[in-house]
Amino acid sequence: MSTVFIRVLEEVHDKDGALRAAISAAGADRRIFEVNPTTFRSVPGSPFAYWVSETLRAAFAKFSRFEAGGRVAKRGVNSNDDGRFLRLAWECAGSKWAPHVKGGRWSPFYADPHMLLNWGTDGSELLAERVTTREYKFAIVPSRELYLRPGLTWTLRTKSDLSMRVMPAGCIFGSKGPAVIVENDDVELLLALGALANSQVFRSLIEFQLAAAEPSGRGGVARSYEVGVIQKTPLANLSTSDVATFARLARRAWSLRRMLDTVNETSHAFILPSGLNEKVAGLNPDAIVRELETLQREIDQAGFSLYGIRPEDPASLVSTGDAPAEREESSPDEDNDDGDDLGDDDVSGVSSGAGVETLGSWLVGAAFARFDPRLATGERPVPLEPEPFQALPLRSPGMYPEGEEPAERPDILVDDQGHAADLAARTRAVAERVRVEAPENLRGWLAREFFPLHIRMYSKSRRKAPIYWQLATPSASYSVWLYIHAFSKDTLFRVQNDYAAPKLAHEERRLESLMSELRDGATAAQRKVLAAQETFVDELRAFLDEVKRVAPLWKPTLDDGVIINFAPLWRLVPQNKPWQKALKSTWNALCEGKYDWAHLAMHLWPERVVPRCASDRSLAIAHGLEDVFWAEDSNGKWTARKTPMRSINELVRERSSPGVKAALASILQTEVGRLAKKAGSRRRPLDAEA
Repeated sequence: MSTVFIRVLEEVHDKDGALRAAISAAGADRRIFEVNPTTFRSVPGSPFAYWVSETLRAAFAKFSRFEAGGRVAKRGVNSNDDGRFLRLAWECAGSKWAPHVKGGRWSPFYADPHMLLNWGTDGSELLAERVTTREYKFAIVPSRELYLRPGLTWTLRTKSDLSMRVMPAGCIFGSKGPAVIVENDDVELLLALGALANSQVFRSLIEFQLAAAEPSGRGGVARSYEVGVIQKTPLANLSTSDVATFARLARRAWSLRRMLDTVNETSHAFILPSGLNEKVAGLNPDAIVRELETLQREIDQAGFSLYGIRPEDPASLVSTGDAPAEREESSPDEDNDDGDDLGDDDVSGVSSGAGVETLGSWLVGAAFARFDPRLATGERPVPLEPEPFQALPLRSPGMYPEGEEPAERPDILVDDQGHAADLAARTRAVAERVRVEAPENLRGWLAREFFPLHIRMYSKSRRKAPIYWQLATPSASYSVWLYIHAFSKDTLFRVQNDYAAPKLAHEERRLESLMSELRDGATAAQRKVLAAQETFVDELRAFLDEVKRVAPLWKPTLDDGVIINFAPLWRLVPQNKPWQKALKSTWNALCEGKYDWAHLAMHLWPERVVPRCASDRSLAIAHGLEDVFWAEDSNGKWTARKTPMRSINELVRERSSPGVKAALASILQTEVGRLAKKAGSRRRPLDAEA
């Protein structure tokens, strides 16, 4: 028996009037629906969606579930400590780090995986029980047998529509970025499923199920595209011809969206920045957007035909989604992952089309021999596009291929006009080579604007990971720039001996010369020049003193992540207060033992970290001491050894350095002195009043 329903939920101002109008119009009103309620049972969850067409409901009975026939949809890793186990793709490299998909912004067909997960060979460090000050912590690692295989992934929770995209081989999917895997890793089938999942009809079938929880529509609230919903969504029967058609459309859509990403220098797809990319590689963003719109219409039409559903049938559901213009805006759940935040406030990067900013950033990267200017001059051809599910490269096409880097790959450049390693001069030389205009007032831009920009460009998912480090005086009148993928434990000693000390000696001689020249009868302008030089020399002295203080204890290990490696240098970034604050906070946490998994913690405090390895197997694995303190029984269970293979005292002694301890004591004493001085300056006015 049919029941008549009248829908006036969307009427905000006059529901009574809308209801009366619908009743008066009888069956001719679009708000009146006549439905047999028993048909609700054909849909998982029996949503009370009376406004949905009969053909849409019938699809659930007519077709098999998405998870069937060798297709699975599963959630993946939740590290339960992202600050420790996750890195951004440009922070570090090595066999222990696997690309990790973890949600992200609305991006159908293609999205560059920008995270790495500390997986090692078997995830042992991640899987081991971890001891915190208050509780035991474990990673949640389901579906391990499916990791590293090609598949599709999507953002679990978002304000935008479902967007299914390619997950290349070699990735580990996460709890917020689930995955679809198919039998025999059939890439053509994966592409076809990706196209179908991004079609209007499939999205409508998804929204139909979600309507059970939110019948009044989206309303701008984040939705959860849970794995169970994907699993239960009906999938139309795909013939060999259907697979070929949808795969062709998906492959082209993937290629076009990847082309748009070739101007993003943090992407695995990067070739050249905006301006150069259009000229050299023929990038045409407007034409790409138009073709993508055409492809989406083709996919939608093919999807409706495959399901035997008319385009107007799901219109009421589709209309509840976000407008396309809103899809690029991420919600906190999309782009800002939960977990231990080792940075400051979250930032979402810089637009890839930011013109002079992205061009300037590329020029700096080329000056450090990271990016290959031969692509811009035609000396090196633009590399061919990879296959969609091909494992991600260690370097983007825009970088120098392995083995082709220049003989001189600097780890240190300076802001020092006339110096052979002057960053401004080298950046300008690259601009002249590729025939582009360098940023106006290049030296001033590098001194005061580039580093904040660089931090924004190289920050994502609540991690900040700049790879070019500006160490500077408070006024930024002198800067030393370090490139993390070229420096070593000796880099700071070289900053001290080869750059800062000679610079100070030169400026002291200049100060003495000025003082001698202006001893008698100096004008006001001359006195101003002299005062400026005195201030500059004082800043250089303080800069050199701090470099001398920290150089003996600094031992960078990229696996620790950018901000932990940078933390001991926090006094050397006074020109950027927000970044200095983030570094200081991280340094304090290191001192307090919050990051004892870090190599830097073991380097500075072995007397604290080594004993913890005896009670925390995860820490023991991180520091290569698992076999010393832990043993595995025949059932695969790990227990602490009653008698370690080596004594704790012996391990601490061989990891301790008098030079490091002296440098650490000097730094900590300096901090105590500064705090006491600051407290005294606050008390003095009160003492004076008393």
